Amino acid sequence: MEREIIITGDGSKTIQLKDWDEQYHSKHGAVQEAYHVFIRNGLDLFKNTSLDILEIGFGTALNAFITFLEAKKGGLLVNYCGVEAYPIVWEEANQLDYVTQLNALGKEPYFKQLHSAPWEIPIAIAPFFKLTKRKMDFKDVEDQELFDLIYFDAFGARVQPELWSVFIFKKMYEALRSKGYLVTYAAKGSVRRAMQEVGFIVERLPGPPGKREMLRAQKP
Repeated sequence: MEREIIITGDGSKTIQLKDWDEQYHSKHGAVQEAYHVFIRNGLDLFKNTSLDILEIGFGTALNAFITFLEAKKGGLLVNYCGVEAYPIVWEEANQLDYVTQLNALGKEPYFKQLHSAPWEIPIAIAPFFKLTKRKMDFKDVEDQELFDLIYFDAFGARVQPELWSVFIFKKMYEALRSKGYLVTYAAKGSVRRAMQEVGFIVERLPGPPGKREMLRAQKP
């Protein structure tokens, strides 16, 4: 599927799938969305601790890189697992220029390592940040109570409704430990109901720029 790099509303870049008219991040602001959905309403729930994070849709590694930067700043120990069926190549990731956008000069080797790290093998990106990348379909996730936090960043239900189904959210529920959270930019009623059907306690939260709401779900 043809991809092109576009500039989003906050000046940061993302990748657009032209055939689907779908973006890897919000066209209203890639970096703004990542911080609002996954950091402020997800990672920031955990203070001075170690945690295991599962990302559904590793994509450009923007969420992973911001989590890396925030973990260093906040004294977190993070074990990060990114699932991606169709990885992008470094040449594309490099053009996104997230190091500059995030004022992370000097951290480019870490961002590059997020992309160049081998698949299926745990790698210590830094003493406080371990990465495991899995090249697989989301439907094949079979983890049981391994994660404290899930970043659910799949392509939207408009183009891939099967990724926002009871079947998938049951897998997410099983992958989380008790009291764990799942956060996503999505807010559709059908998504909320699918989460609730598998047992999640779901709350609507104010969304990032360009979206009225987002969802956060907790496993009891």
